[in-house]
Amino acid sequence: MAEAVRLGSAARGTTAPNPNVGCLIVGADGAILGEGATAPGGRPHAESIALAIAGERAAGATLYTTLEPCNHQSRRGPTCTDLILASGVTTVVAAIEDPDERTAGEGLARLRSFGIDVRVGIGEAESRDSMAGWLTRRRLGRPRVTLKLALSIDGKIALPSGESKWITGEDARAHVHLERAHCDMILVGRGTLAADRPRLDVRLPGLEERSPRRALLSRGEPVDGWEMLRSPQDIFGLHDVNDLLVEGGSSTATAFLAEDLVDRILLYRAPIIIGEGRQSVGYIGLDAIGDAHGRWEPRDGRQLGIDRLEVYERVRSPTR
Repeated sequence: MAEAVRLGSAARGTTAPNPNVGCLIVGADGAILGEGATAPGGRPHAESIALAIAGERAAGATLYTTLEPCNHQSRRGPTCTDLILASGVTTVVAAIEDPDERTAGEGLARLRSFGIDVRVGIGEAESRDSMAGWLTRRRLGRPRVTLKLALSIDGKIALPSGESKWITGEDARAHVHLERAHCDMILVGRGTLAADRPRLDVRLPGLEERSPRRALLSRGEPVDGWEMLRSPQDIFGLHDVNDLLVEGGSSTATAFLAEDLVDRILLYRAPIIIGEGRQSVGYIGLDAIGDAHGRWEPRDGRQLGIDRLEVYERVRSPTR
């Protein structure tokens, strides 16, 4: 299952509006007979790709998938449960049940009804992390929002003049580009666009084609080559975006935090002190320190060259 998660994770940012599923088919002797991840644009599904590679060798094998195989009919081809039943696979291991109401347990139930040994829950936490963008969209009706902040030790994002290139070093910037490659869309505000004219592309060898769509948070005139969002609430209309990366300045970060629309923060902290400068975030509606506690939990931390990465996730109830 760990390998299936790896396959699915590598496809994150390319499969929307579908989930980035990973699938592995393993023979009785432990040999990998086929593997696949959801194709760009969402089709073919991971199971379909892996089964096609395995061919007749899939008979008697075990299929590992990070998400319950689909069971809803489509004009674009047979369901994954149909393909599995036709393949001769005898065991299916699924990390999580599909929250899509068109399947929602029915795929697994159908497989069981035909005598296939079905096991659910192995690798669940890792699979949920891998598909967090799609799962957020299913649960909240919007993409998962990751806010990227590059700060000095004293919490500044720029000099008083607005100069901010470069606060962090090359290793941290390379990590940002990797995060971009795993997102469907990247957003900045009009101030950042005017000051920096950012390319917002992916400049890592072999991943240049993974540059996400560019969006601008602005109430002004449209800009060629950019999708426009008038307010943070407009992300509820992004039905073909699983993961949104917000890289704007203080105003954009503040707008999303004030609306409680940030699910994950990537904080890159450089070993410099700026002193007087521009703050990373403005007023977000909190009037008591107590209200700030319990909202964020640290999920990761690592050194990136001279800089430090801290990853935080918003603590939410299952329905928020």
